[in-house]
Amino acid sequence: MKIYQVGGAVRDKLLQRPIKDRDWVVVGSTPEDMIALGYKPVGKDFPVFLHPETHEEYALARSERKSGKGYKGFVFHTTPDITLEDDLARRDVTINAIAEDENGNLIDPFGGAKDLEQGLLRHVSPAFVEDPLRVLRVARFAARFGFKIADETMQLMQQISSSGELDALVPERVWTETERALTEKYPARYILVLRACHALKILFPEIDRLFGVPQPKKHHPEIDTGLHTIMVLNQSARLTNDPQIRFAALMHDLGKGTTPERDWPKHHRHEARGAKLIEKLCTRYKIPNAYRELAVMVAHFHLDCHRVMEMKDETILKKLEELDAFRRTERFEKFLMACEADARGRAGFEDRDYPQADYFRQALKLTTDINTSVLADQGLTGENMGRAIKQQRLSALEGLRNNSK
Repeated sequence: MKIYQVGGAVRDKLLQRPIKDRDWVVVGSTPEDMIALGYKPVGKDFPVFLHPETHEEYALARSERKSGKGYKGFVFHTTPDITLEDDLARRDVTINAIAEDENGNLIDPFGGAKDLEQGLLRHVSPAFVEDPLRVLRVARFAARFGFKIADETMQLMQQISSSGELDALVPERVWTETERALTEKYPARYILVLRACHALKILFPEIDRLFGVPQPKKHHPEIDTGLHTIMVLNQSARLTNDPQIRFAALMHDLGKGTTPERDWPKHHRHEARGAKLIEKLCTRYKIPNAYRELAVMVAHFHLDCHRVMEMKDETILKKLEELDAFRRTERFEKFLMACEADARGRAGFEDRDYPQADYFRQALKLTTDINTSVLADQGLTGENMGRAIKQQRLSALEGLRNNSK
């Protein structure tokens, strides 16, 4: 029996990145041998065991073959005569198909270390096409590392997209890969890779439709709505690591993809259309409510945030109420950050200040700091209390406007 460290831990060690999880492959063993050594079996589809002390995962070396359609259409084989190379050959890309023995020696039959040096994502074998989820995984690795994708691998990804196999993906798996990509260093690469391999129009047609749709050059020097969306996502990545804000940035202009061509480059009422599209997309992929609520809010109100310094006090107070800012202050902060990403996600605007966010933030603070106990002491209740609070809030906003002149 021989044990090798494999996969992400070996890759990240070579990249001098922090190692989060360690995975091990055991060659020349059986489930009975592992149990006898004190390992705890946990695998359902194939034998995986937890180390009795470290609780890290140890999997018996295995091979696999396609047995049906979709992600789960695989049969795994684990026998003592399966080699380490057999196990590595079933992996997706070469940088994940490197092993390390107990002495620190690398076993790299597919040239993964060289691909790491060259910043290249390349498939291990033609069997790559048998698992449609690999399209999303490669796109996510591009978002993590900023690596290029080998031409031959991109061809296989396009082949998967044209095969109809992406339709067999479980919605939760699509969202899991997408959410993880949104946490990576270069999240826009995920979208661009999916578009390059023709998967975006299948999985996220609402986003794909944005490319080629023009906007007024006065406000959007980049003109193309798809390019603007990518720029906004990049700006959100500069501002925050929060995937909810990044998702909202990605979704904020979906409505422009449904504007009739006769109305281009204007997009009247795209906010409301976009909010409806987000609702449908989130239902389709069972996306958590926190993501959906923020994205819908940003789609619906981002233009209001851009114009907040031009609004009347009554309108600002109404917007704060509609945004539920008095109760959901943390979400309101996320809303402001997504709006800032939108404002900066335009050619030549990348480093401009966004005073609207601070103005809106100050408006909330001033209208929150109302001493209701004084009003209660005056005997005000019910509607009378509500009107008095509103009047005090409007007075506070008047002071904000005067101070900002």
